[in-house]
Amino acid sequence: MSIEPGAKLGRYEIRAQIGEGGMGEVYRARDEKLNREVAIKILPVAFSQDPERLLRFEQEAQAAGALNHPNILSVYDVNTHGGTAYVVSELLAGESLRDRIGGAALSQRKAIEFAVQITHGLAAAHEKGIVHRDLKPDNLFITSDDRVKILDFGLASWSNRLMRTKPRPTCRRARSILIPAINMQ
Repeated sequence: MSIEPGAKLGRYEIRAQIGEGGMGEVYRARDEKLNREVAIKILPVAFSQDPERLLRFEQEAQAAGALNHPNILSVYDVNTHGGTAYVVSELLAGESLRDRIGGAALSQRKAIEFAVQITHGLAAAHEKGIVHRDLKPDNLFITSDDRVKILDFGLASWSNRLMRTKPRPTCRRARSILIPAINMQ
């Protein structure tokens, strides 16, 4: 499903398609109420009819929306318009880690810098009981000022603290292993 520039989704005016993936298409849009550029991820209509895919889409939005950290993509809104489900997030300038690597290794200093940022973002998610479960170079975005942003929480799991379900292991142990390693100079 391709949306033409100028089309409206609620208060958002579509400007251009900027990407696509397994869970939908991503567009640059204008939030007319707040007068800012945003990214909108749209779930294809066929997927909106699939309860499992719709649940995964909503889970991604809820997981990312529950987090407020400089290394995690900020989600501003989740809504539907004419049967089309969409998530509105901050618009990032830069490239995926996969594109940044481009088949070549990062310098040791840059790899450590990125690893520390990724660990901080994951630790913030784990503090909220959210486990990403799909961390890969395509889901790590490097902004134009070299800030790492963790994207795509579509496969995330939530601990019993948030979901109030049967207890299962959380990431506290992993966090206690990772954080001391960061502080070592």
